Amino acid sequence: MAKKISIQPKKIIRMARQQQQRSKVQRETGPKFEVPAGRYTEGVGRRKVATSRVRIYEQKDGQFIVNDQLAKDYFSNIPQAAKILDLPFELTGTQGKFAVTVKVKGSGIKAQLEAVTHGLSRALVKFEESFRALLKEDSMLTRDSRMKESRKPGRGGKARRKRQSPRR
Repeated sequence: MAKKISIQPKKIIRMARQQQQRSKVQRETGPKFEVPAGRYTEGVGRRKVATSRVRIYEQKDGQFIVNDQLAKDYFSNIPQAAKILDLPFELTGTQGKFAVTVKVKGSGIKAQLEAVTHGLSRALVKFEESFRALLKEDSMLTRDSRMKESRKPGRGGKARRKRQSPRR
């Protein structure tokens, strides 16, 4: 027979406060990156449900920061992430000329990566209009409109799944 564990309300409150203090310390000690000073150019990119707000600063050999983390750490699960993020810079010949900060949210990590490259391409076009032809050639400015198909009633839970029919 299982033994009942009783915790007094005061103990629960004390445990919750300790947890809050621990999480506050963790947030404060995490690496904070300085936002580059000066003017920036902003571009918004989207893919599926992911939305990214990309800011590029004219600064030699600047860092690529995504949600207060280095891009290589944030997208560490995707093997070709560095190459994909660098593609707009390669096409325009601007490697190492910008510092980039990104705020991205929604969807999965791969869709977020594609939203960042889309926003980066748009920001580069805002910065220099002559980049439009170079980026459009490789369809970096086109928003990928494919979205998750919505579910239909009477379909057994999924968008296209058929209900199992009883055997006769």
